[in-house]
Amino acid sequence: MDQKLKVGVLGATGMVGQRFIALLEHHPWYQVVCVAASPRSAGKTYEEAVGGRWKMDTPMPESVKNLVVMNVNDVERVAAEVDFVFSAVDMSKDEIRAIEEAYAKAETPVVSNNSAHRWTPDVPMVIPEINPEHFQVIQYQKKRLGTTRGFIAVKPNCSIQSYAPVLTAWKEFEPYEVVATTYQAISGAGKTFKDWPEMVGNVIPYIGGEEEKSEQEPLRLWGRIENGVIVKAAEPVITCQCIRVPVLNGHTAAVFVKFRKKPAKEQLIEKMVNFSGLPQELKLPSAPGQFIQYLEEDNRPQVTLDVDFEKGMGISVGRLREDTVYDYKFVGLSHNTVRGAAGGGVLCAELLTAQGYITAK
Repeated sequence: MDQKLKVGVLGATGMVGQRFIALLEHHPWYQVVCVAASPRSAGKTYEEAVGGRWKMDTPMPESVKNLVVMNVNDVERVAAEVDFVFSAVDMSKDEIRAIEEAYAKAETPVVSNNSAHRWTPDVPMVIPEINPEHFQVIQYQKKRLGTTRGFIAVKPNCSIQSYAPVLTAWKEFEPYEVVATTYQAISGAGKTFKDWPEMVGNVIPYIGGEEEKSEQEPLRLWGRIENGVIVKAAEPVITCQCIRVPVLNGHTAAVFVKFRKKPAKEQLIEKMVNFSGLPQELKLPSAPGQFIQYLEEDNRPQVTLDVDFEKGMGISVGRLREDTVYDYKFVGLSHNTVRGAAGGGVLCAELLTAQGYITAK
């Protein structure tokens, strides 16, 4: 790419916004030129607005410290500065829907980490290795919005990343019933242990809205485009429980699967470790070389050992074995704020750029 595309981050002061900024430092295609947040942060430098709330384990990039935070509601002003935006705003769903659509109508593509548009029928929700063809629905969305280059694309919830890719790798064996329990890190709530001391040594068996997302969003990934909208798949039927655990980064899932065509264990492992998609084929900057790794040790995957596999963009799987009630069970692990949030968003943007959906203004 001759010249880097100019990027804005909406909701730049929050945890996912910070992760976007950390991941985009030294990005070969993109340069953060605009940070936007709530009116209370507007007018301060990014360093002043974040203050002591920088939550990444790498230092704040020098290139953003002195950027003056813009008011995220000044849509035309922000849009004039950038080629496209990443959205990680912390608002109500109705407010998020409205503001993301306003940016799209200002002819500025929006790649969103938020859930507000995940079920908007003509908005693609994509894991690039799984359903890149869903980006084709953008043409219908643009007609609805009356735009030539503005649109919204989203990535799915962090909770499904540790098992939806695995089930996709196994689709030829026709998984039809799945039980999953996710053990989710506190950064998924935008928190650290400093912010949430009551999570130390604690488990909370409830995360609002998470179980429905974990059961339904994979079906949308596996759906099809029909009459200009995405129609979700009917199977596999998924039931899920989501539990908050005292871990900073990394969502683990314990998963049970029934197949119509029961495979051998060796077939399942072979399909997982060889599973790849367009990001690997195109060698996109953020694409993991190995999307899913299988670990033979009985005590893996572990958050402390495996969460940063492929810089947090890969999935780690272990303990695959036959079950007495279901056909097979396994444990999966993914990095919830990298692959599950900002990193997944950056990979979506890279594929949208490679396919010509995102261009310089």
